[in-house]
Amino acid sequence: MARRLTVTVERFPIAGAFTIARGSRTEAVVVVATIEDGGIRGRGECVPYARYGETVESVGALIEEQASAVAEGLSPHDLLERMKPGAARNALDCALWDLEAKRTGTPVWQSLGLSAPSPVTTAYTLSLGEPASMEAAARKAAHRPLLKVKLGGEGDPARIAAVRRGAPESRLIVDANEAWRPETITENLAACAAAGVGLIEQPLPAGEDALLEAIDRTIPICADESLHDRAGLDALARRYDAINIKLDKAGGLTEAVLLAEEARTRGLTLMIGCMVGTSLAMAPAMLLAGQAAYVDLDGPLLLARDREPGLLYEGSLVHPPLPDLWG
Repeated sequence: MARRLTVTVERFPIAGAFTIARGSRTEAVVVVATIEDGGIRGRGECVPYARYGETVESVGALIEEQASAVAEGLSPHDLLERMKPGAARNALDCALWDLEAKRTGTPVWQSLGLSAPSPVTTAYTLSLGEPASMEAAARKAAHRPLLKVKLGGEGDPARIAAVRRGAPESRLIVDANEAWRPETITENLAACAAAGVGLIEQPLPAGEDALLEAIDRTIPICADESLHDRAGLDALARRYDAINIKLDKAGGLTEAVLLAEEARTRGLTLMIGCMVGTSLAMAPAMLLAGQAAYVDLDGPLLLARDREPGLLYEGSLVHPPLPDLWG
């Protein structure tokens, strides 16, 4: 019997709200690709992202366009040639890997020649807000070793200082989500240095970040929105010190593995990140987490409920997926 592809849309409420410089939301809407073959089922989850022109409908349609190819034996490496990077390719790529692992009994990490995944410490994200509310949120999360702080542009030095007051011992990452401007970046960098921030994500808008080639800094700067797949790595390496690999941007685990390899040859530090999704979206990224200096796979921690079975989180320590979940 030929392999059969199905696409479903699922919604998971966020605990409270998730707010960044581009807006706020109260639920995670995910698209799941499922491939069935003789009673064996492989799954992959993606999160369509409007910042990259994606909608739930467009991503679902792109996945469904591959139904015939899937039935005929499409492989993850074939997929790199058939689809562009993005959420749709990610869901399908991860579903293909999961199906192969369940069919053969060989874990995905082994098939890809990676090291066996082990527990890692993930960042925990604090949403953008007024300094007082962010200080209160930081105080509640101060027991976590690594916090990721969402910033929004104007007023960010006060936010950074407030979070540091609330969590004096935690390591800090700040994520501006493209909200800083050339005229404010020096002040914001100084505020980060004063607070002992360890990493700054995407301070300037993608496409307007050439200024970073000339800026002296003591804190490494990480590309997020400026990075998708291996294309453009040479230019990024001149501007950034690190890259945030997200499977939804790279278009799947297959590309993410190749991207990580090429980034390391250019001396770039790795961060493994995520959109706000369930454990099914985090599980494939766990295979790369051991290579990363920073891990940000806290999506399920931000949800009011995760799918079952999910990843095991012990505080900020996240464990590799069990086969029932993925891989």
